[in-house]
Amino acid sequence: MLRIFTDTAANVPPHLLEQYHITAMPLTYLLDGQPTELVGHDYYEAMRKGAEVKTSLVSPALIRDTMESALKDGDDVLYIAISGGISGTCWSAELMAEELRGEYPDRMIRVLNTCGASLGEGLVVLEAAKMLEKGCTADEIIRQAEENCGRMRQFFMVDDLKYLRRGGRISAAAQVAGSLLKIKPILQSDPEGHIIQHSKVRGQLKAMETLAELYKEYAVDGTRTVGIAHADCPDGALRLQAKLRDAGQTGEILSVCYEPVTGGHVGPGTVALFFFGEVWR
Repeated sequence: MLRIFTDTAANVPPHLLEQYHITAMPLTYLLDGQPTELVGHDYYEAMRKGAEVKTSLVSPALIRDTMESALKDGDDVLYIAISGGISGTCWSAELMAEELRGEYPDRMIRVLNTCGASLGEGLVVLEAAKMLEKGCTADEIIRQAEENCGRMRQFFMVDDLKYLRRGGRISAAAQVAGSLLKIKPILQSDPEGHIIQHSKVRGQLKAMETLAELYKEYAVDGTRTVGIAHADCPDGALRLQAKLRDAGQTGEILSVCYEPVTGGHVGPGTVALFFFGEVWR
């Protein structure tokens, strides 16, 4: 039997993890240097008040132990991971997988770099889990997951430029100018899964219109599930959902609050859009 693993950066809601028997290994985070259980509004409100976030990848030892528990049960392993372009988790998982392949030569152990995060990773995970539930083979599931990674489009608006500044993605001068002009950067994933700038617009309303326009430009099937992730910005998420419907999206829209690790890097107020288009990477 194939077992599907991912990490908490995939932003898959707990009820779906349970429904599809997916194991999500935790990335960890500190708030002002201390462990915390804050999530959602309380977490992002702490960030707005100046709390500093530090994040860590999934422990390699935990990855190994979790995978090995499945292998000992006679199962094969597929770990669908956060982008190797923004986290070392994927590469740690591959190192652990290589060790385990030597110890369990009769078992399949596969680590898939999604080049995505949040629902850019999570939608790939969910499609794989649904295929497993339908009785598809491991080869079929892996082949489709690889294709879905190549189809995944990820665009997002950040509300406050200071979080990008902390991550070294913009200059201090650009942060000041952008804040004064209410500039909202639209970012995207590049072919290797790094975050790069797509464009800049003025104001949240224009940003949501731009995200919907990008969906209309790149989506190829309006019935496929779309993902929206927001960092304590439910009004922006609802506005984007309405504009997606106007743009011809008729399928399921899975909307979630950003989990703390990836959300801690983009900052409160961020709204992100994830959908499948043509294969582009």
